Amino acid sequence: MASSPSLFASDEARRALVDVAGDGAEVRFDEPMARHTTLRLGGPVDAWVAPRSAEALAHLRAWCAARGIPTRAFGAGSNLLVRDGGIRGVALSLKQLGGVRRGEGPEGANVSVDAGASTGKVLSFATREELGGVEFLGGVPGTVGGGLIMNAGTTLGEFTNVTVRVDAVDERGAIVTRAHDACGFAYRSSAIPATDVVTHAWLRLPPRPRAEIEAAVRELRDRRKAREPHGVPNSGSTFKNPPGYFAGRLIEQCGLKGRRVGGAEVSPVHANWLVNADGATAADLLALIEIVRAAVVERFGVRLELEVKVVGEDNA
Repeated sequence: MASSPSLFASDEARRALVDVAGDGAEVRFDEPMARHTTLRLGGPVDAWVAPRSAEALAHLRAWCAARGIPTRAFGAGSNLLVRDGGIRGVALSLKQLGGVRRGEGPEGANVSVDAGASTGKVLSFATREELGGVEFLGGVPGTVGGGLIMNAGTTLGEFTNVTVRVDAVDERGAIVTRAHDACGFAYRSSAIPATDVVTHAWLRLPPRPRAEIEAAVRELRDRRKAREPHGVPNSGSTFKNPPGYFAGRLIEQCGLKGRRVGGAEVSPVHANWLVNADGATAADLLALIEIVRAAVVERFGVRLELEVKVVGEDNA
């Protein structure tokens, strides 16, 4: 399938989007998504917009919905594979919504976080304030919004353990608030619709001495550093661990470490990391994903489910 024409090809359409995005918004047209994903690949989005506030974001989504223009949020792009034909519509960036602060919230929540805040920023804040519960973020890249939607985590915990409430803007531009149980957190997933844009969350973090936090994070990072690839564009784990298995071990036992398609490679360091080793295209990586899946099914009868999210259109 060939990629479709841009929805903002005319000067009039571009001016209208800039106006509705509001004061202080950053707007770019035909923006390469390779600049906004940790895999460093993917075609252009018609428009990339970073609104200044959650209210401006809601107004923009409502305006786009009324005109049939698709919108979707993108955080740090650490769990994202954009196809080579790019994305039609508007990519919403939360880079201007990055606050982290203490406060009194619902059900004993004591930390307020905006969805555009990086996981590293949240962990640093909690460490300074001597608040525990988010040590797992030492092994989780990206932003809070994406982390909440996929219930990101490590062996030290995951977002479900600390989240009290999540605020979002739905695809019509309506503001939606969900208590913890309504979020439907599960292993690397949640019931928060993929069409929602998470804007804010309340966390409940217990007191913990700074030295203990730093020791736990250091141990986690040392373990991950020893077994994960570095210095090469990647999206982290490509596949979820199937029940009772580790995806990386299944792939390694199929003899696929180092297997390549074009510039995409099954990392020789960790087999569940499919990386952009040398100028890969999205098509390269998608082809490699299918090779890996087929090999694991043939040998073990296990179908690997993607952890990385695939979006966009193919080139011709």
